[in-house]
Amino acid sequence: MRLVYPTSIKIIRVPCTGKVDALHIMRSFEKGADGVYLVGCREGDCHYEKGNFRAKARVEQIRKILDSIGIGGQRLQMYNLSSSDGPMFARFAEEMHARVLEAGPNPIREVLRKQKKAQPGQNQTAGTAH
Repeated sequence: MRLVYPTSIKIIRVPCTGKVDALHIMRSFEKGADGVYLVGCREGDCHYEKGNFRAKARVEQIRKILDSIGIGGQRLQMYNLSSSDGPMFARFAEEMHARVLEAGPNPIREVLRKQKKAQPGQNQTAGTAH
């Protein structure tokens, strides 16, 4: 079965969603990601016992932080499903894609763009008088 989901989705595999640190998620937004979502095993079915519960709590905390700094907590989501739920994975990807489109571009991207524009070009050299 070939899953069809938006090409803008970049998958990063981890052993357990519980291993995803808050810094990883925040760094994604800092780098300009418009949205991040974690897909973990069903609650109660975690191979690492409570990893998905830790991830869920972490996601909720980070959503509050994202709201407080003006990025928007709706840009971060966590879904739980089993490894055999491929069609549901694709549906979650579509759902998250729509959520991100509705939220618009990450406000940090505009700041990054302005910073990049303000930096002098790497090909410029200082002039010297002879």
